[in-house]
Amino acid sequence: MKLGARVFKTGIAITLALVLAKLLDLPSPVFAGISAVFAMQPTIYRTYLSLVEQLQANVIGAFFAVIGVLIFGHNPFFIGLTAILVIALCVKLRLESTIPVALVTVIAIMEYTGDGFIQFALIRFSTILLGILAAFFVNLLFIPPKYEKKLYYKIVNNTENILKWIRMNIRHASEHNLLKGDIEKFKENMLKLEQLYLMYKEERDYFQKNKYKKSRKLVLYRQMITTTHRALETLKLLHRLENELQHMPIEFQQAIRAELDCLLNYHEQILLKFIGKIKYQPDSEIATEACNGRKWLVEAFNNHYLKRCKEADNYHLFPLIGIIIEYSEQLDHLDKLIDSFQNYHKDEQSLEISEQGE
Repeated sequence: MKLGARVFKTGIAITLALVLAKLLDLPSPVFAGISAVFAMQPTIYRTYLSLVEQLQANVIGAFFAVIGVLIFGHNPFFIGLTAILVIALCVKLRLESTIPVALVTVIAIMEYTGDGFIQFALIRFSTILLGILAAFFVNLLFIPPKYEKKLYYKIVNNTENILKWIRMNIRHASEHNLLKGDIEKFKENMLKLEQLYLMYKEERDYFQKNKYKKSRKLVLYRQMITTTHRALETLKLLHRLENELQHMPIEFQQAIRAELDCLLNYHEQILLKFIGKIKYQPDSEIATEACNGRKWLVEAFNNHYLKRCKEADNYHLFPLIGIIIEYSEQLDHLDKLIDSFQNYHKDEQSLEISEQGE
């Protein structure tokens, strides 16, 4: 079992919150540890947003808890009623993610039945706030998240799996039901990839030079994801139209196979070129081959399909030809973006990664 950085940071944040609470001689330091758990987020930017929102929720919870005790007392019924009011207000203010912290504050304050209630409420408020601050500083200072490496390897892993299935499918070597199940998995993986891209996008750079580079990389990674989407759409159509393709003339099937083989190699080459494993080439042979193959595919489609199926009004393969052409164009665009990036950042690595992906 592999434990991520967020797991370790959560543990560090809990420890820091508890230690600080004990050093400050705050009663019930456990509340500081609980609030630290709720405040930990996957990115520094989200931690900052969480700090602001949970501070607001803490204030709301403390305010309603104090008012509730002063008016109604410590009856469990009124504690529950106060909790309902706090939840409703948090939802109204679009602070749904902070409801747990607000409720912890309400319960922590309203359960006290001794003397000096106002002073006790301030102490509990401060204890919970201490946990939130501890989580923020731990996420800021310890093991800063590096989502770029994770994003790149996630893109490569998803893409390679899709390309393998395309290669098998165009050679009629894929098992229909197994491929259907894997396509659903690929869809789920693409959703996770989009979430990882957002996390990388939220990472903040504090130097102007790095900001320009980050902006360019965001465009590159977005195009990589778009291109992988097109590869997946190609696979889905190949799977759906598998029977129709097998009944087409051999020359037409060979045209599709040749073009897709070229595009798959082109896609793999582009991903390797981005990390510097293939030299910068303004006009690569494989790019020219892909472009020529696209023209040949259209001609083959016209000669062996349109002329024979026009009368039957049977144009099932139109979408497949269209998505292959679009896939090719997206690859061309990605290739040009990477060439431009490497030409602009000649003395810098495109991506600082180790030989082993995460």
